[in-house]
Amino acid sequence: MAGTLGRLYSGTGALDVVGRRRIWYSISGVLVAICILSMLLRGFNLGIDFEGGTRVQLPAQGTTGAISTQQVERVFTATVGQPPESVQTVGTGSAASILIRSAALDTRTSFVLKRALYEQLHPLGKDGRPSEQAISDSAVSATWGGEISRQALIALVVFLGLVTVFLAVYFEPRMALAALIALVHDVLVTAGIYSLIGFEVTPASVIGLLTILGFSLYDTVVVFDKVQENTRGLLGLTRRTYTEAANLAVNQTLMRSINTSLIAVLPVLSLLVVGAGLLGVGTLKDLALVQMVGITAGTMSSIFLATPLVVDLTMSRPAYQQQAERVAARRDKLARKVAATNPEGAGEISSAAADSTSTGNALPAAAVPGAVGKTAPGGRRRGHAGSKNSRPSGKAGRSSRR
Repeated sequence: MAGTLGRLYSGTGALDVVGRRRIWYSISGVLVAICILSMLLRGFNLGIDFEGGTRVQLPAQGTTGAISTQQVERVFTATVGQPPESVQTVGTGSAASILIRSAALDTRTSFVLKRALYEQLHPLGKDGRPSEQAISDSAVSATWGGEISRQALIALVVFLGLVTVFLAVYFEPRMALAALIALVHDVLVTAGIYSLIGFEVTPASVIGLLTILGFSLYDTVVVFDKVQENTRGLLGLTRRTYTEAANLAVNQTLMRSINTSLIAVLPVLSLLVVGAGLLGVGTLKDLALVQMVGITAGTMSSIFLATPLVVDLTMSRPAYQQQAERVAARRDKLARKVAATNPEGAGEISSAAADSTSTGNALPAAAVPGAVGKTAPGGRRRGHAGSKNSRPSGKAGRSSRR
């Protein structure tokens, strides 16, 4: 176990990520299918900014002390005849207030509601005395939320277009395609989880969704850069295949991806704990929720989806298939050469070849013919440096005989 963890941290190929890509494809496919079905059947819990409605706000302090959200909700339900969409406390200390979101209310209902809130809760104004004017209301049009959605969609299309051009120029077109598939995967999973759990979708959620795309792209580019470094000039070599080199790149950047994600999650957690928990700012909560989900999905897709897709797209090309055949032929030749001189060595090199295929490492030096001693008549092994049967020679040998 300790050896595996050490190889995992040093990036020497502890995990066969690319070799098990069919498993990751199946998991991602099932997850995306569930998310799409949820979005089609359940839809989204759209906030007031997208559906339109009424927002009422009053101070959180009354003549008898702090006003609770439960008190406000009871007054609202008794007055309007239906519960509000949400009631939450925002701000702290003397600046704390209670924010009510509900379906659209007409002018008369809004007036009656404010009168009931004042008469039953007696909120304090800025001068420290009960004031009905301290209770404010505003109507929110669904047009504003629709405009936000339209602008976000335009920004998403432009972003994806620029990303495609950049990756196609800096890397290769197949890497650009794989990165785009990973980005679409992240968007669908994040949106689907919002639909499944029923998180409220607000303009802050839409903004947060756009920010996680940059994080996901960064993580993918780091892995792709290492893949490109490991596979440079690979077609002229027979040490490892493209699949093995790409798997080694994933392992070499794995701990960096995990550490980066953990560091990115810390400020997001602070937004949830401080912003939503202590300050009661709903906008921070909405922003933190979508980033938390998006960072997790982006990290997983960059490791288990993007690079395996690049491998499949690359290995469909004849040049890389022929190179893989040359690698296999070279390893078979080495195994037969060792078998001719040392049957035990043939088993060693076969095991080493299997290990290199699964982990992405090249064959170790100990598996190369000549690194093992030849067998002398009578079953004794000779010529093996450092073995007990090797005879000393030269001055060292004479001194040892003395």
